[in-house]
Formats: sequence, C-alpha cells, structure tokens
Amino acid sequence: MATTVKNRPDAVPRPAAGARRGRRPKGDAQSSRRLAAVLLSPTLLVLALVVGYPVIAGFRESLYSRGQQLDADGFVVEGERFVGLDNYTAVFSGDRGDAFWNAFYNTTFFTVTTVALETVIGVVMALIMHQAFRGRAFVRASILVPWAIPTAISGLLWRWIFQHDGVANAVLRQQVLWTADGLESKIAVIIAEVWKTSPFIGLLVLAGLQMIPREVYEAARVDGAGPLQRFWRITLPLVKPTLLVAVLFRMLDALRMFDLPAVLIGVNKDSVETLTMLSWFEANNVRYGSAAAYATILFVYIAVIAYLFVRLLGADIIGQAKQTGKQRQTRKKAKA
Repeated sequence: MATTVKNRPDAVPRPAAGARRGRRPKGDAQSSRRLAAVLLSPTLLVLALVVGYPVIAGFRESLYSRGQQLDADGFVVEGERFVGLDNYTAVFSGDRGDAFWNAFYNTTFFTVTTVALETVIGVVMALIMHQAFRGRAFVRASILVPWAIPTAISGLLWRWIFQHDGVANAVLRQQVLWTADGLESKIAVIIAEVWKTSPFIGLLVLAGLQMIPREVYEAARVDGAGPLQRFWRITLPLVKPTLLVAVLFRMLDALRMFDLPAVLIGVNKDSVETLTMLSWFEANNVRYGSAAAYATILFVYIAVIAYLFVRLLGADIIGQAKQTGKQRQTRKKAKA
C-alpha cells in the first residue's frame, strides 16, 4: 500500500509555486542592465553630440549679445556680453514683436493646413496603391516622385508654374500674382507643400494597410459591410497607429518650414515669413543672440506640440497599460 508523503515526519516540504518557477537572481538583472547600458551608450553618445550639445549651445548663445553696443555709462563695448533674457523680451516687444507674432501665425497656419490636406490626400493615395490592378507598380513609383524631388528644386519648379506668365495663370486665364506678398502666396506655398509631402503619408499608410489580413475584409464583406463601413470600422482603426506617426512627423517637419517658401516666394515677405526665416534673417545680420532666441522659442514650441500630440492621442494606450498592470498585481495577490 502506498504511503502518503505528508504524514512522514522526515518528509521534505515541497517548494511554493513561485519558488518552483524560480525567480531571476538579482545579479543577472544587474548584469542585464549593465549590458543594455553598454549597448545603448554609442547611440546615446551620438544623440548627445548631435542633439544635446547644439540645443545647450543655442540656449547659451541666446543669453549673450555680440557686436558693438553701448554700456550703462555710454561707452562702446565690443565682443560677447551677457544680457540674460533681454533677447527673449526683445522678441515680444516693438516691431520685432509684430514680426514674431506674424511669423508664429504663418508657421501655425501652414502646419495645420498642409498637414490636414496631406493626411486626406495621403490616405487616398495609400488606398489606391493598395488595390490590385494592372500597372500598380508604375502608379506607386509615379506617386512617390514628388517626395523624391529636393525641396529647393520643387520650389523652383512651382515658381515657374506660378509666375505671371506661367502654367497656373494660363489654366485660370487670369493674371494672379502668386509670388507677390499676399494671400495668393500663402495658397501657392500650401499647394506646393501638399504636392510634395502627401506621398510621404501615403507611403507610411500603405505600409500599415499591407499589415491588415485580407481575411478581416472578407469576413466583413460576408457580414454585409459596405465599402464605407469597412473603411471606418476596419481600415481606419487598424491603420491608426501608423497614421498618427506619419502625421506627427509631418507636423514636426512643417513647423520647421523654411526652404520651400524661401525659394518659391522669397525671404522678408510678411505673408509667408516663418519662425525659421526670422532666425535665419537675424543670423545673417550677425545678431546671433537674437537668432538663437528665435530658434529656442521654436524648439520649445515644437516640443510642446509633440508632447501634447502624443499625450492626448496616447492617453487610452497608457490607461490600458496601467489597467493591465493593476490586473496583474491583483492576480498575484490572489495566487498568494
């Protein structure tokens, strides 16, 4: 007859469930963290040199002023002089304040308008490129051509189209001054920017569409879902993470817009002047402190927009992650 182990006085107690599975020793965890730090150190070093140092150097430059100036006693002082936040306060006062708010409005207006139009057109491009038809490879290649053209060349191309005797006026049969300082110049910049960068969003969205299984669409089609229902209920939710990344990249790029309006319309035009143009103009006039102040303000503006974009659109994901963590802790307590 078999004897039970638990009644024997010399029986060895069985280890607990957590002990049977085994926990990772603390030394292994520390060695893994050290290995991760060693592997990430080259990347962190490059980021510190390429991103960290220019940001710190730019902020430091914004606190100084160079050139010939008058001190408190009326004597001419030449060279570098610490001025604190004077460069920032000067940005918001007087004529420079008017120029700053005009550039700030133009930067925001171009970003919102172009990114909204590019998102709609890019999604349409992706849906077209995702379809199976003869000549699809040629269509994909032709759609990506505007994105491959350098921005300066694109600006020259559209400047030829929008000149007074160009193609645009010939099609409209009107003499519109597209490259002058006015509302028409804003429209010209928006058209050129949307034409060039819509394929970028289309390419990223196409990559997201190719990750969706066809069985999902077939099941929805069997259930009687129409094309619009399949798009709103299947395509858009599944491609949303890729689309948000594309929109975020385009927003960060549009906020730094400089070369396209500078080549297409020209510099020192109030209708298309952006914050990067103001910084470039100040640097060209050897006012490096003021230029660094404009650049620092633009950097903070971009950082805030990126943070709000990620925070607001990623709130549900963070909440789901926190909820999942709480569920795991509850399960551990129940097992214990």
